[in-house]
Amino acid sequence: MPNIKAAIKSVRQTEKRTKRNLGAKTRLRTLHKKATQTPDAEYSRRVESQFDKAASKGIIHPNKAARKKARLAKALRAVTATEAAPTPRKRTGRKKATTRKTSARSAAKKKS
Repeated sequence: MPNIKAAIKSVRQTEKRTKRNLGAKTRLRTLHKKATQTPDAEYSRRVESQFDKAASKGIIHPNKAARKKARLAKALRAVTATEAAPTPRKRTGRKKATTRKTSARSAAKKKS
């Protein structure tokens, strides 16, 4: 336990901030989990906004917010890509017949 008055106050402030940040972090984890389980563009946009706010307030590191947003966007892209994946078309044209050309060297070899 600190002896100096300012250090005692600092401990009180740290405990108070820790409680506040813990609630915010829990809320962020819940939002992120919901967004990844049922990807929705509108909901993902709101979750990204919450990550930005948390990063600007110092609750989480800005790089962590960017990483979470990127992974969320990647998951959303994967879901939308599989939903809107075009079916492969059949080729109707004939394949061209390929002919092998003999090189000049092998042709000369065969002559002799």
